[in-house]
Amino acid sequence: MRLPDFDELRAEFFLAGRELGIVNVGGTGTVTAGGETYTLPNGACLYVGRGTRDVIFASDSAAQGASGAQFYFVSAAPHTTYPTQLVLKGEGNALEMGDQLTSNRRTLNQYVHPKGIRSCQIMMGVTELHPGSMWNTMPAHTHDRRTECYLYFDVPDDARVIHLLGEPTQTRHLVVADRQAVISPSWSIHSGVGTAAYSFVWANGR
Repeated sequence: MRLPDFDELRAEFFLAGRELGIVNVGGTGTVTAGGETYTLPNGACLYVGRGTRDVIFASDSAAQGASGAQFYFVSAAPHTTYPTQLVLKGEGNALEMGDQLTSNRRTLNQYVHPKGIRSCQIMMGVTELHPGSMWNTMPAHTHDRRTECYLYFDVPDDARVIHLLGEPTQTRHLVVADRQAVISPSWSIHSGVGTAAYSFVWANGR
């Protein structure tokens, strides 16, 4: 599947004035960007720099039965260009956070980040909750001057995540299932708890 050129961008091609961060939350697949093909197993992250033409997504589903690649990506408008770069699961800057006693022991993998893949506007990574942990963060907090997007995945079929959001004095909450995404604006709190352990992709523009 080719990344389309949307009329709303008013550009010759999608990345003429944008950069792209991609995480594969499914089986192994490939991304061809600017004529070079990158293999993304589950959990891998690919950053594609501004000016790259012809971005093509493909799934290696033939080798994995029904478990094909599932690509999640975010894009932003940068003011400079950085090279395309791939990082595999576990190769990013990993932070061990939380505690089993408070049900929020988790590994935060920073992929597109000042301590990892360089970008202009995007920060992106994956947080994995350890077995027996359900809280992705507590206490709830806000992110001043930036919107953050979350894709929840590895959520068991019979489990759900309660995503807390809204203004601190008037909250609203969402019940999300596997591979559902939430957009959290800068004025909204962010916290969440599931009925089982799960993972999520976090991404924001600086």
